[in-house]
Amino acid sequence: MSAPTATSSSGGRLSGVAHPGRSLWSDTLPADLDTPIGAPLDGDSDVDIAIVGGGFTGLWTAYYLLGRDPSLRIAVLEAQHVGFGASGRNGGWASALFPVSLAALARRSSREAAIRQKHAMHASVAEIGRVAAAEGWQIDWHQGGTVTFARTPLQWAAAQDEIASLRAWGFGEADYALLDREQARAKARATDVIGATFTPHCAAIHPLKLVRSLGLRVRGLGGRVHEGTQVTRIEPGVVHTRQGRVRAETIVRATEAFTRTLDGHPRTIAPVYSLMIATEPLPQDAWDRIGMADRPTFSDGRHLIIYGQRTADGRLAFGGRGAPYHFGSRVSAGQDVNARVQEGLAQTLHELFPAIGDASITHAWGGPVGIARDWWASCGLDRTTGLAWAGGYVGDGVGTSNLAGRTLADLILRRDTDLTCLPWVGHRSRKWEPEPFRWLGTNLGLRVITSADRIEARTGRPTRRAAIFGRALGH
Repeated sequence: MSAPTATSSSGGRLSGVAHPGRSLWSDTLPADLDTPIGAPLDGDSDVDIAIVGGGFTGLWTAYYLLGRDPSLRIAVLEAQHVGFGASGRNGGWASALFPVSLAALARRSSREAAIRQKHAMHASVAEIGRVAAAEGWQIDWHQGGTVTFARTPLQWAAAQDEIASLRAWGFGEADYALLDREQARAKARATDVIGATFTPHCAAIHPLKLVRSLGLRVRGLGGRVHEGTQVTRIEPGVVHTRQGRVRAETIVRATEAFTRTLDGHPRTIAPVYSLMIATEPLPQDAWDRIGMADRPTFSDGRHLIIYGQRTADGRLAFGGRGAPYHFGSRVSAGQDVNARVQEGLAQTLHELFPAIGDASITHAWGGPVGIARDWWASCGLDRTTGLAWAGGYVGDGVGTSNLAGRTLADLILRRDTDLTCLPWVGHRSRKWEPEPFRWLGTNLGLRVITSADRIEARTGRPTRRAAIFGRALGH
């Protein structure tokens, strides 16, 4: 794929990016993982289970199915290459974040079920680490948790309210802690910190190493992985591709932000871009001033989400929202770079950690995350049609996709487990509005959230617009 060109009217920090659009993860992938995992489909085929999408969701589903029944004939069909989408481009957070609040989960199910969903997300982080260790995957795993800084009085009040709410739901200090200024600075020395929240339920990873290792293991377990195989349509019993048809009793749609490329699904999932930058490796004296000795992932309490990590090779990888939604749910390589947004990310990173100094920004990249109309991530299986699905992670997919893979495996194998009765299972989101209403509404939400941060910084008072839209752009 040719790399898009980054331009900046400010001639800013992106000027040193050698290959705009190419991710840090791609450039640091070891040779043994940077090889084709499977050949394109060659004609019609019959299998037991066809999985559309070679990212975390599809591959975790195949992994757990084959681990429980090695006799299954499974084909994973991927339009590009394993890890091409968000699975290989994200911020490297294996987190327990879920895009639906405990209160919303409880309204659709029960208080007990909502709490079980939260605990299942905690367990998913541990499960990824367990599998990686058992399989011997070198994925730069380090579970240093997540610190979310409060850098204004409003953010500090919100942090205290968040922890109080979690206490009311029964979650204690071991799961979610409120840190004072010195405790927060012991995690990382960001500027203007008043306090922070902290959870241990997150690990920093190299996401492309994880998804490529997972793809190779699925192949080693006997799964057929077909890269370079564009699926055009899914119907009960048949997956249609440009290279042939795959007949299967069960078909899993695991296409996330690329769902709109399938016939009949232009409004199922909206692709919204998240963009990232990465610095060159920083010298030790910079890290002495920044901290992050335990490699916590980090964010702060602003409405327009930011997220970062200290990588295993001593860089800062940092991302956030702010890129516009593109009319018609358009997805293209040229949208992986937006110089205005990524220059803004570089400025924000330097404001957080001035000790970066003159370090170069070596990478600028991005990709779409998938969002359902009601912001619910979901998974399920319609037994009358044999069609299964999972997705709508709103950018929180590294951990949630593992839970989806285990849950789908249980559903497909007809096992009634604690996972198959979680409140997200079987949830059906309504479709997004047709254009131009989808474009107008999504970009209006972006403008509102962005302006809310500016207004609150200037006035010191919460805005009604922030209360209406909430942290609508996910993580």
